[in-house]
Amino acid sequence: MDDLVDIRLTVNGKPRRGSCEPRKLLVDFIREDLGLTGTHAGCEHGICGACTIFINGEAARSCITLAVQADGAELMTVEGLADGDRLHPLQQAFHEHHGLQCGFCTPGMLMIALDLLNTVPDPTEAQVREGMSAAICRCTGYQGIVEAVMAVSKARKQAEGGGGAA
Repeated sequence: MDDLVDIRLTVNGKPRRGSCEPRKLLVDFIREDLGLTGTHAGCEHGICGACTIFINGEAARSCITLAVQADGAELMTVEGLADGDRLHPLQQAFHEHHGLQCGFCTPGMLMIALDLLNTVPDPTEAQVREGMSAAICRCTGYQGIVEAVMAVSKARKQAEGGGGAA
């Protein structure tokens, strides 16, 4: 285990550091070295979306990113969504609309949904379906997930004063 590389980054607002082999994947570094097991490794080819996190504010697949590539970066994982015991609106909406089944893909789905809403704040149902197609789930028909994302979009719009009566 010679040739370890030191990595310093900010994860969910907290400075973190570790050492690993240059070939270690970011998803493995997050799970094994940082102990944040919410991010899942599914296909390990960047296709299924289970490993989706934010790197410097951009959604990224951590299973096709080397840990050394994240040196100095700011990461947000699914653990960074909740505020203590208070669920993020997307987490609450997934619960209320039954937007999960076994839960394996849910962390990636949540991060993909957040990226979608950050990019398209008021999406149509078709846009939500297309955006969420970036995540593969074997257990569900996606209807609850679409409803959850649409509910959060609607709540955000109403909070901004754009969803009330004229």
